[in-house]
Amino acid sequence: MLDIAEELHRWVEQGRDFAVATVVAVGGSAPRQPGAALAVDSDGTAIGSVSGGCVEGAVYELCQQAIEDGRTVVERFGYSDEDAFAVGLTCGGVIDILVTPVGGGVYPAALAAAVSKEAAALARIVAGPEELMGRAVLVRPDGSYEGGLGGHPELDRTAAAEARAMLDAGRTGTVEIGEDGSRCGQPLTLLVESSVPAPRMIVFGAIDFASALVRVGKFLGYHVTVCDARPVFATKLRFPEADEIVVEWPHRYLESQAAAGDVDGRTVLCVLTHDAKFDVPLLRTALRLPVAYVGAMGSRRTHEDRNKRLREVGVTDLELARLRSPIGLDLGARTPEETALSIGAEIVAHRRGGSGVSLTGAHTPIHHDGPRAPAGRIGSVA
Repeated sequence: MLDIAEELHRWVEQGRDFAVATVVAVGGSAPRQPGAALAVDSDGTAIGSVSGGCVEGAVYELCQQAIEDGRTVVERFGYSDEDAFAVGLTCGGVIDILVTPVGGGVYPAALAAAVSKEAAALARIVAGPEELMGRAVLVRPDGSYEGGLGGHPELDRTAAAEARAMLDAGRTGTVEIGEDGSRCGQPLTLLVESSVPAPRMIVFGAIDFASALVRVGKFLGYHVTVCDARPVFATKLRFPEADEIVVEWPHRYLESQAAAGDVDGRTVLCVLTHDAKFDVPLLRTALRLPVAYVGAMGSRRTHEDRNKRLREVGVTDLELARLRSPIGLDLGARTPEETALSIGAEIVAHRRGGSGVSLTGAHTPIHHDGPRAPAGRIGSVA
């Protein structure tokens, strides 16, 4: 599906009038996270989603109203009323939605940054004095910013500093600014939407399982690299959907990427070679990097032998505890596609704080607010 930011950027270039509804805060079993958006133009065209369908109709009408009157509002939608025609979240939970018309300001610049894959954070007032609602600053990684919140310059600097901290962490969410810091006589709440390049998935081992995992990684929104030391296997013909194909010894490539700052806390590493001459030096490096996930393929016997070899080269038990091996969740997978699905499922569960157990009969939350949630994108549909 075409990213909503790209389509909205086109709307700006075409001079269309439109409004954007953005999820500001959620509670309970709400289906979308902060940053999810629905946009409506003056012709009635709609893209994106804020609730998975529960309240889309009501939000659509709010967007149309915002286009007409030019006003920014925040609306709360909660549990469904006993009245069958009342607007509410049928799945339970509460969502607050910011609806704002898009004209001038910094929102178009934020869309341009997202489309060009430049790191930036959009900070908008979502709670505070009515006359300041929707005011925004766009913050770059170097701390520079454009726009303003309509108050004191010190408020803009405070907001920019908070947004930059969120951007550095690749996070989207709300930030509270106290009465003293707001310079407007009462506290403010900012929604900070970080737009950052896609997280990386590096797949080591150009085998048939890797081809399936590349497709799953792309589906999950990762920038996927396949690395193998054997040029006969690491080819674009075999991995047409990969973003990059690298012919290099795996540990050397990972070391070079780490030295260049091209792996971070959102990066996932999937080691599919199950060959000691590749795995041991690679995992020794991988388990010492601050990445999100390290998984390695192999039987339980291979896993035990690999752990023994890793200990012999100085890997500690604490470092080994980070290793997901055998890789993937227990789905009973047999085919490369099923195995790739099990690996993708484990990555999502690890990232979101899920247990990996069946929801049927379980007394666990359906949606988790885990600390590993990735950054949202300006105009996100997820």
